[in-house]
Amino acid sequence: MKLFVFCVALVASASFGAPALAGPLTFDEALARARANAPSLHAKALGADASRAARGAAGALPDPKLSVGVDSFPVSGPLAFEPSRDDFNAVRVGVSQDFPNLAKRHAQQARADSDIVAADAETVAEARTVEVETAVAWITLAYAERRLAALDGVRAHLGRLVDTTPAAVASGGARPAQVLAGRQALAALDDRRDELVSAVARARADLTRWTGDAAPAVEGSVPDFAVDGARLHAALDTNPSIAMIRARIGQAEADVRLAQAERRPDFGVDVSYSRRDPRFGDYVSAGVTIGLPLFKRHRQEPMIAARQAEAERVRAEQQDASRGLVAALDAALADHAMHHAQWMRSRETLEPLARERVDLETASYGAGRASLVDVVDAHTALVDATLATLDREALVAIDGARLTLTYRSEAR
Repeated sequence: MKLFVFCVALVASASFGAPALAGPLTFDEALARARANAPSLHAKALGADASRAARGAAGALPDPKLSVGVDSFPVSGPLAFEPSRDDFNAVRVGVSQDFPNLAKRHAQQARADSDIVAADAETVAEARTVEVETAVAWITLAYAERRLAALDGVRAHLGRLVDTTPAAVASGGARPAQVLAGRQALAALDDRRDELVSAVARARADLTRWTGDAAPAVEGSVPDFAVDGARLHAALDTNPSIAMIRARIGQAEADVRLAQAERRPDFGVDVSYSRRDPRFGDYVSAGVTIGLPLFKRHRQEPMIAARQAEAERVRAEQQDASRGLVAALDAALADHAMHHAQWMRSRETLEPLARERVDLETASYGAGRASLVDVVDAHTALVDATLATLDREALVAIDGARLTLTYRSEAR
């Protein structure tokens, strides 16, 4: 994981801010560009860098303190405000250094280490989120363009038939009202086309968000993800969301050790030099200070109990997250199975029947046994069936991408 995080951080740091490139993107190219340009991933990588930079100061001794003062300055009596006549008056300069107990310093280092682990886990989780969302955006754009092309194909076929209606009316083979019905059907298809054009634009904007490409265009086939439920279940233990909670547990445990270290005394040393009147000798003073945690019951123990409760809370959240992850995977697998079955039904039954109906009604219309309204209805049903098939196929592809990329094993 550490190698993966380092590579992600390196790529994000090197590529962030680079000018966006335009042009067709295959699925793999889109994912690679998103990993290189996603601002959210760059932000997580910088957070990990910050945690590593802070590690060097963890457990370090506090800065020494410089003190300057005047000792034994007379303010009353016969020598009041005449320091030159007093034997004990002196100007003092001193240095002091605090030494927190070793357990506290080790706990601070452990907390810094756990912060690095947590930052790395967040980076990995964000990288996976970027991959998943980019995959969904790419697939959504690909199928949005396919829907638009399918609708255009059906509309073009129906348009050619509607264009022949005036001649049929003139010859008495069709009623004038059928011309209106044909035009109404084409207008309705144009409304649906506007919706699909908007869907393409929205999908392209979403892909731009992740890749940074100003005008992305999809290229190549949609990946066929082989969803293996047993394998995905086996990989749940390495899921980034679980790794993030484990990192939080490490942080909470470090906080417990830090609170426990407060029960031990801290130390300090100080040295000072006192300058007196030249007629008298100077002084050098040295001392040691020791913290006295005498009221542990009211100070240290409550904080320890609070940190321990926090650690237990995070452990409980890990159990809840683990169960939630299993439930989410099972639900996603069930939806994937349902979407696949519906897609097969549309592709193998509903759409072929709709195409056959169009062929039959068109032939009947040419033979004078069916009206243009019947042909229009058949084409409308074909549009519905074709778009439904593409919708269901898109759901299957998106399910496969989400399942595979979200729940795959992190080991590489």
